[in-house]
Amino acid sequence: MPELPEVETVRRTLKTLVLGKMITDVHVYWSNCVITQDFEKKIIGQWIHDILRYGKYLVFVLDHHVMISHLRMEGKYYLHQKRLPSNHEHVVFDLNTQESLTYHDTRKFGKFELIDKNIYLDVPPLSLLGKEPKDTDPLTLYKRLKQKTIPVKMALLDQHLIAGLGNIYVDETLFRAGIHPEKKCHRLTKKDVNHIIYHAINVLSYATELGGSTIRTYHATHGVDGKFQNELKVHTKKDIPCEICHTPIIKIKVGGRGTYVCPTCQKK
Repeated sequence: MPELPEVETVRRTLKTLVLGKMITDVHVYWSNCVITQDFEKKIIGQWIHDILRYGKYLVFVLDHHVMISHLRMEGKYYLHQKRLPSNHEHVVFDLNTQESLTYHDTRKFGKFELIDKNIYLDVPPLSLLGKEPKDTDPLTLYKRLKQKTIPVKMALLDQHLIAGLGNIYVDETLFRAGIHPEKKCHRLTKKDVNHIIYHAINVLSYATELGGSTIRTYHATHGVDGKFQNELKVHTKKDIPCEICHTPIIKIKVGGRGTYVCPTCQKK
């Protein structure tokens, strides 16, 4: 599933491909992925001025609207010469350059929404997002976590609380911070929260520098594969010795999510 580093990689790649181009036509082949009524009618004729990112959301800045795109599990973009759509291409944006920007999603979970560009930060979904780790105040996060009795991993996956972290990078952050993912939020110390933010910033920054993680079926657009999977310490490392203490990494379930943990370095 694309998380902040993967979405940022997609954003940077797309900016080199479609900036300054006009959308001349839109073909929606899976209507469930489009939230906005009259989506096609509203977007045709608008130019792509910029592509931003908020958490895991891509934001295409157009003439009158922003188009908010959430890749969800396996969403990808490709730029092609105009042609008939292939399997799993659910939205196709024809451009004034005789090219098409196609949205490919085997799971069909991705979403598109058009919002007036003057208000998009003041309305859902972006108004509901928490701050990214680099913008998060440790004391504010500590106070919010102290009010929760859920496992810390589940809290860090909550995009309303802190934006950008998903399953991979929460596992990696908590390992580096030496905190067990099942530890209850209200038992975290200020030092714990400081460590979480510090390592989350470092993990996301380094992963972004390496183009994110390419695991399972996910890779970024146009075959740009990330390299951070080579730097993973615990995620996907079940039964492999921890590089610090040499205890085999185990896999558990936390809130229904597969979670990788070193039972020695991350004592429960």
